[in-house]
Amino acid sequence: QVQPVESGGGSVQDGGSLRLSCVISGYAYCTFDMSWYRQAPGKEREFVSRINAYDTTSYGDSVKGRFTTSRHKAENIVYLQANRLTPEDTAIYYCKTSGRLCGGVYTAGDYWGSGTQVTVSS
Repeated sequence: QVQPVESGGGSVQDGGSLRLSCVISGYAYCTFDMSWYRQAPGKEREFVSRINAYDTTSYGDSVKGRFTTSRHKAENIVYLQANRLTPEDTAIYYCKTSGRLCGGVYTAGDYWGSGTQVTVSS
């Protein structure tokens, strides 16, 4: 079963940085199309970033220039580097895959992680 697992959340001061990670175990030699979303209490879920199976990236307007997403293929890890954090970035951050490329075959399927908390203090 595809099960994204996030880690790396925590509490930082205004202006600080965090690196979040998302791992999907058991799918060696696959490259996942992986997005990050976030949701704060009382707010709608917000798109943060995407890195597709060919390493093309895109970002939500609120994080452009501050956040970057990347992958370490050999370690089967997707990262979200979050810099110059502000209290407005406080939220639960989720990773979600929409498909995977394995041995030249693409398989579609949406799977969500359980999230990791990011808290930014003023």
